[in-house]
Amino acid sequence: MSPLLECLARELERPRAVTEQVTKHLTETHEVRREDLGGFLVNELSRLEDYEIDLALAPLFTPMLAEQAVVADVLGADSVPAATWPALIEQLVQRPTVASLVTADGQTHRVPLREVTVARFVQRLRLDGTIVAEVATLVARAVQKDQAMLKAVARRAIWESAGRRAILIRFLETGLATATGPADAAALLRLVETYQPTNLQELAAQIPHWLNVLREEINTGAGTRPFFNERVEELHGGGRDQRRPNEGRLAGKQNEMAFLQRLQALLPG
Repeated sequence: MSPLLECLARELERPRAVTEQVTKHLTETHEVRREDLGGFLVNELSRLEDYEIDLALAPLFTPMLAEQAVVADVLGADSVPAATWPALIEQLVQRPTVASLVTADGQTHRVPLREVTVARFVQRLRLDGTIVAEVATLVARAVQKDQAMLKAVARRAIWESAGRRAILIRFLETGLATATGPADAAALLRLVETYQPTNLQELAAQIPHWLNVLREEINTGAGTRPFFNERVEELHGGGRDQRRPNEGRLAGKQNEMAFLQRLQALLPG
């Protein structure tokens, strides 16, 4: 088995907690009692249509940046053409690849994954991405434990534009000395993917306004308004944040302001 295939199988088979979102979908859509959820996953899930399985398991098998980082660390700058993905997916299905789904009672349930779920995971890993030489050289200078996340960030399509790639290069040249380097790289990715500044100057020009908005929201207690940049919210717990809503949002806004201030210090002007 190739290193990539081994990595994909390992990620698909690692234990995954069945989230409240998935539990609610199954109990409401398929009329499953919570105490019977494990039995349903093992004995009944396979009887559903592909689209029903995809709706049920999508929140568990849509790879987040952390999972992309595991695969990116194996690939480095290598690109895997989309034309080869069906063969990868077929091999994973035929192994078979068996998920370990952990329900709220702590029990682990082994569930063979259908093609629709494996395909969702594989097709969202940015396997056909690559890292240009200049960026790869900068990533290689980072400490080893940070490189996987930086590779995942660097492989994203948003950096294909030379102007936006200059933003990433500037960050990698000057921003990795801080302890928050990889987390800030992920926050930068979400910021650029959300607002799509065309170059360094445009990004730098926007930051003072964003900081003013955040200051006002922090000074008024943040209330229950959404994060200024909702994608950055994922870095601070997202829907898994167990604090009271106002506390979690206020802390998130403070974290985002600190990130923007660090970013502002790295940019020209």
